[in-house]
Amino acid sequence: MVIAKGSNPGLMPVAKKRCPWGSDELLISYHDNEWGTPVHDDDLLFEHLTLDCMQAGLSWLTILRKREAFRAAFDGFDPRKVARYDAKKVEGLLRDKGIVRNRQKIEATINNARRFLEVQEEQGSFDAFIWSFVEGRTLNHNHKSFKEVPAATPESERMSAALRERDFKFVGPTICYAFMQAVGMVNDHLVDCYRHEELSPHKKRAR
Repeated sequence: MVIAKGSNPGLMPVAKKRCPWGSDELLISYHDNEWGTPVHDDDLLFEHLTLDCMQAGLSWLTILRKREAFRAAFDGFDPRKVARYDAKKVEGLLRDKGIVRNRQKIEATINNARRFLEVQEEQGSFDAFIWSFVEGRTLNHNHKSFKEVPAATPESERMSAALRERDFKFVGPTICYAFMQAVGMVNDHLVDCYRHEELSPHKKRAR
């Protein structure tokens, strides 16, 4: 999609080309400000892991529209708090109309929080562990069409296997690849999207 980027007197507006995600403002904001930006904060990594788990079988727009409700329901995606949830808390979450009320996904999120803390204790940080699958650097791709973007890669296959070995749930290779795209482990913005250049290695930034 193309939108105007400012204007100059007497001149046509300068166009900013994006990946063709559609025109929804939530999607545009997420595309422009988050998707593909390297994430190294453990709590934010847990948030993305949780949202990708919740997305299974649903559209990403559905998850974005529920994101703030998820954040409120899951204590700001704090894995230390989520890891302490009990059966009573699960039942309460199942009554929360603002989130995805799927028992398997809710229980998987609680389980994943516990496994997440174990990885932190073992590796020093979840960030160090998860970024090791790309040797600590963004894999910069040069796709011209989303038809070229894979659903999974050897890296996401290895990540999935390692997470499953540690008893994480809802972490198949496709979900893992979506996670990698979201947190900037890969740059899958199309080559003609303005974000591809911004996120290329020589301009890489982390948060």
